[in-house]
Amino acid sequence: MPVPDRAATAAPVSPSRPPAPAPGWGARLGLLAAFAALAAVAWMPAAPGLPPSGQMMLGILAFAVIVWITEALDYAVSAVVIGALMTFLLAMTPELAKPDAAAATAAMGTSKALGLALTGFGNSAVALVAAACFIAAAMTATGLDRRIALKVLSKVDAQVNHIVIGAMVVGFLLSFIVPSATARMACLMPIMMGFVQSFGVDKRSRFAGLLMITAAQTTSVWNVGIKTSAAQNMVAVGFIEKQFGTGITWTDWFIAGAPFSALLTVALYFILTRMMKPEMTEIPGGQTAIRAQLAELGPMSAKEWKLLAMVLVLLGFWSTEGVLHHVDTSSSTIAAIALMLMPRIGVMSWKESQRGFPWGTVVLFAVGISVGSALLKTQAAAWLAQLIVTHLGLAQASAFTILMLLSLFLIVIHLGFASATALASTMIPIVISVLSAVQTPGIQVVGMTMLLQFVVSFGFILPVNSPQAMIAFSTDTFSARDFVRTGLVLTLAAVALLVVFALTYWPWMGYMTRAA
Repeated sequence: MPVPDRAATAAPVSPSRPPAPAPGWGARLGLLAAFAALAAVAWMPAAPGLPPSGQMMLGILAFAVIVWITEALDYAVSAVVIGALMTFLLAMTPELAKPDAAAATAAMGTSKALGLALTGFGNSAVALVAAACFIAAAMTATGLDRRIALKVLSKVDAQVNHIVIGAMVVGFLLSFIVPSATARMACLMPIMMGFVQSFGVDKRSRFAGLLMITAAQTTSVWNVGIKTSAAQNMVAVGFIEKQFGTGITWTDWFIAGAPFSALLTVALYFILTRMMKPEMTEIPGGQTAIRAQLAELGPMSAKEWKLLAMVLVLLGFWSTEGVLHHVDTSSSTIAAIALMLMPRIGVMSWKESQRGFPWGTVVLFAVGISVGSALLKTQAAAWLAQLIVTHLGLAQASAFTILMLLSLFLIVIHLGFASATALASTMIPIVISVLSAVQTPGIQVVGMTMLLQFVVSFGFILPVNSPQAMIAFSTDTFSARDFVRTGLVLTLAAVALLVVFALTYWPWMGYMTRAA
């Protein structure tokens, strides 16, 4: 049975894809608007309480937001441009925290400004994201991810609703062992399309659309519950570690987020099977087709067994951090990657690991952390947070009110972002500053930041709000309208769950306020 070519379906991370077309007028206007916003903010009259370097960083932030929203530049290119802007524009501003007035007026210089621009590259979270990309590459090189997906689905009968549940279970399981939402979707898409072709179902049928939307949204839902499932989570963890000198263990994150993701997955099942009701209730020969694909893979290779063992041991290290040992997530993951690349012991060569490796994502991630760190260090985030606290009346608000208002703000602003990593890089430093500025007794800044990071992953409404949704949309199995109408209902369900969890489970667990 023919299966769609995996390299072709993973185009979003493939270095061999055709050159991108020349930017259109929309991208050019977006770039002009970004530079205009940079100039307007950076050289506006000095604002009280805002240092010159902070004002310059707000201008760079405005540039970054417009470029990311309009996609005027490729994300990797935008990261390099933002790094260059930080280096040369901050170099012209006075350095903070100088003991004497004469020194305080001296320009920072390119050397120190470059240090700020490269801050993110020294963050342990960047190492974890890069390591996660290697794990995804190992899964692709050995075919273990595809085998796991087919093995699970081979246990499902031919009932359409059961196939949907099987797809959700696969998405859930891969969230533990493939720490990249894009890679998980790149694995699932050819399998789902192979089912559609094998079953002889029309590619534009509701069944095909149901399968692809299920795969994409399940991937997004479990980005919330599992710390290592998505790069944007590492952004929040990186900022928390830098600002407060403390981290969030894999288990703590799972305890806080997994119940939410589990209930939202149940809601997703009912929403999609009702709103995208398929034309049939059973697929004749469904199990046969799935098992035929699995049989084509043959028995598990030695590399697959080794990779499975390594990943399970790594998962064990992640889940027992702070309980059985004190090896942090990043360190244990880097050690696992070293084993995966070792001759004889490992499962792939360096050359194999570089096929489609998304270095642009790693660079964007690092520069995003640099932007956030600079916003905090230049006091720009604190100044902006004070405006938000004052104008929204958050100074004396309850933890519940703060969580809901900031959550709604993040959901709305996510509509303009095609990358949750970019959104987290932009907003999490501001969220930390807002939570630090309020006077709510006993507010848990670290816990609340984690909960608001959950909301950053709510890219459920538009196909352009996440790479996994765009991969699904590229299959042409459903319309944007189908994704939007089901995504809106899923978002409403997520908000309803937010209210329930914010009134019960999360306060009980101490994630919102400390006990008096």
